[in-house]
Amino acid sequence: MAENFPIIIPGAEPFFFKGNSTGILISHGYAGTPQSVRFLGEYISSKGYTVYGIRLDGHGTDYIDMEHCNYQDWIKNLEEGYQLLKQFCTEIFIIGQSMGGTLTLNLASEFPDIKGIILINAAISTIPIMNEYKSKQHPQFIEEGQPDIKAKNANEITYTKTPLRSIKQLLSLMDHTRNKLHSIHCPTLAFRSNEDHVVPPENTDYIINHIHSEVKETIRLCNSYHVASLDNDKEFIAEQSCLFLEKHSAKGKTDQSDIATPVSSSTQGPIIKN
Repeated sequence: MAENFPIIIPGAEPFFFKGNSTGILISHGYAGTPQSVRFLGEYISSKGYTVYGIRLDGHGTDYIDMEHCNYQDWIKNLEEGYQLLKQFCTEIFIIGQSMGGTLTLNLASEFPDIKGIILINAAISTIPIMNEYKSKQHPQFIEEGQPDIKAKNANEITYTKTPLRSIKQLLSLMDHTRNKLHSIHCPTLAFRSNEDHVVPPENTDYIINHIHSEVKETIRLCNSYHVASLDNDKEFIAEQSCLFLEKHSAKGKTDQSDIATPVSSSTQGPIIKN
């Protein structure tokens, strides 16, 4: 999708860190940006993995851009990120926060060679604060409240408004993906906040009960709200994610000569210094 506002909000750029042959694709959530998962990406990269944090179309620029996107665009973004990582890596894991978790599930249902997935408060069955807009045609834009984060010093780059059309796209993505859960067989780690004011924790329970993975685990977060990757449990999430990756990957040695470089603001492809 061609964006009308090509300048990315400072701090919201995608990121790429070159490491070993195990690739980790990370997706932020609805109305968020790669900034919300950058701490997680940097932590995983420090353990030697190759990490790519994508920016979904219509995110990190202007909410008017978001209005012109459909959920197929976001699915395509993740697929392109996956294919890009395959150029550098022999095995791929996917991590998704909120709607990024929904997209992660969709990708895992399509590509059985994905080694494993990690979900953080993924949306799949219900988002009560959005359900009321499913049949509405107005208003065009809806005021956004403060990000659902318990930590007082945390800040998320997000929009002040969200398009009504985009809310409907998210709900359609959930419907689309929910019908594909039975096709997921890879190892799965799911984080769910006990108190989430956006995506109720029963979404995670639904996922775990409907995917067909032999290895699946839920970890409850007691000190974070919805945007857990920026919240009080972010270090714990990063640590547990790395333990999951180590357990299910054939992690090699990191080439210390590779330097991680942020992705250019004009493309989602990586720039790697050799």
